[in-house]
Amino acid sequence: MPTASTTLPGLSGKQRQSEARKVILSSYLGSTIEFYDFLLYASASALVFPQVFFQDLDPLAGTIAAYGTFAAGYLARPLGGAIFGHFGDRLGRKKMLILSMLIMGIASTLIGLIPGSALIGSWGAVILVLLRVCQGIAVGGEWGGAALMALEHSEKGRRGFAASFANAGAPSGAALGTVVLGIFSTLPEDQFLSWGWRVPFLLSVALLVVGLVVRARIAESPIFEAAVAKEAAEPTKPKVPILEVLRRPKALIFTMLAGASGFALQVFLSTFSVSYAVENGAARPVVLYAFALASVISVVFVVLMGRVSDRYGRRPVMVVGLVGFIAVIFPMFGWLGSNNLLLIFLAFTVGLAFHAAMYGPLAAFISEQFGTSARYTGASLGYQFATLLGAGFTPTILATLYAGADRSVTPVAGYLAALAALSTLFILLTRESKDYDLETHEH
Repeated sequence: MPTASTTLPGLSGKQRQSEARKVILSSYLGSTIEFYDFLLYASASALVFPQVFFQDLDPLAGTIAAYGTFAAGYLARPLGGAIFGHFGDRLGRKKMLILSMLIMGIASTLIGLIPGSALIGSWGAVILVLLRVCQGIAVGGEWGGAALMALEHSEKGRRGFAASFANAGAPSGAALGTVVLGIFSTLPEDQFLSWGWRVPFLLSVALLVVGLVVRARIAESPIFEAAVAKEAAEPTKPKVPILEVLRRPKALIFTMLAGASGFALQVFLSTFSVSYAVENGAARPVVLYAFALASVISVVFVVLMGRVSDRYGRRPVMVVGLVGFIAVIFPMFGWLGSNNLLLIFLAFTVGLAFHAAMYGPLAAFISEQFGTSARYTGASLGYQFATLLGAGFTPTILATLYAGADRSVTPVAGYLAALAALSTLFILLTRESKDYDLETHEH
C-alpha cells in the first residue's frame, strides 16, 4: 500500500467539519451525475430502445428485449465493485471515484451516438449492450467510493445521515434524467425517436466535466489514511481485500439479500410503473414529469431516513419502508392506471417515500458491516450483488409476468412482495450497526 497523504490530521475541528461537508456534497453531486447516466438508460429502455434498436419485433417483445440490455448493466456492476473495490482499498477511495466517473461519462455519451437498427441492423443492439456493461462497471465502482468517503469523514451518530447523500444521488439523477428526456419527448414522435432521445445522453459530457472538477478538490478518507499509516508502521504481508471478504462471507451474503428488494422497488417505479401509466392512456411527458417531481421530493425523504436511522437504528427504519411499500402497492396500480395526473403523481410520491425509508439507511447499513481494510470491496460487492439480484432482471421479469397473466398486475405485486419479505428477514438477521467504531471494527 502506498504512502498516504496527510491532508486531514493537521486540521482544526471546524476545518474537518468543513472538509466533511465538501466530501458529502461531492458524494451527492457525483452520485447524481452517475445515476443520471445510469437511470436515464432505464427510462430510455422503456420508451425509446424498443422502437430504435428492436423495431423488427412486436412491441411487447421489443420492450422485453430492451429490458434485457438494461439487465446487462446490472450484471456488470459486481465486476465493477470487485475491481474498483480492490484498488480503492489499496490505493485510496478518491482515485477510484474519479476513474469511475470518467468511464461512465464516456460510455453514456457514446450511447447517444449509436446508429439505430435501420442503419446497422443488430450491431446497434450489440454496441448498446457493450456500452451498458461499461456503465455497469463504472456504477459498480462509484457507489462504494461515494458512500465510504461520506461515511469515513463523519462522526459516529451522523454516519447514516452522511452516507445517505450517496444514495440521494439516485433519485436526484433519476429526476434530472427524466426531466431532460421529458423535454425532448415533447418533440414529434419521428424526431424524438431519430435524434431527440440522444441529446440527454450527449449532455453527459458537460456533467462529466462538472463532476471531475468537484471530485478533484476533496481530501482522501481520514480512516483510510490512518489504516495506511498503521500498515506502514507495522509492515505485514499485503492483504487481498476480496479474499478478506470471501473468507468470512456472511456479511456479504446478508447485505446482498437484505438490500435486494430496495432495488427491485426502485426499478419497478422507474420502468414498469412509467410504462403502465402510459399504456393506460396518460401522456408520456406528463408521466415523466410526474416521476421526476416525485423523485425530487424523495431526495428529502432519503436524507431524512438516513438521519432517523442514526437515532433509531438502520434495521427498524428499513423494515418499515418495505412493509409500507407492499401495503400500498395495489392502490398505487389503481392510481397509475387512472389517467389522472394528480393520482399518478401521488402513486410515484408515496412509492418513493416508502422506498426512501429502505434506501436512506442502506448505504451506512451495508458499509458498516465491513472493516476498513476491505470496506470498499465488501460494501461495493454487497451493494452491487443486491442490485443484480433485486433490479437486474426485475424489468424483464415484471414485463413477462404482466404479459403472461393477460396484463394482470397481481403477479407483479406478488413478486415484489416476496422479495420484500426476503429482504426483511435478512435485515432482521443482521446485527444493528449504527454504534460500530469504524476504526476498530474488523470482520
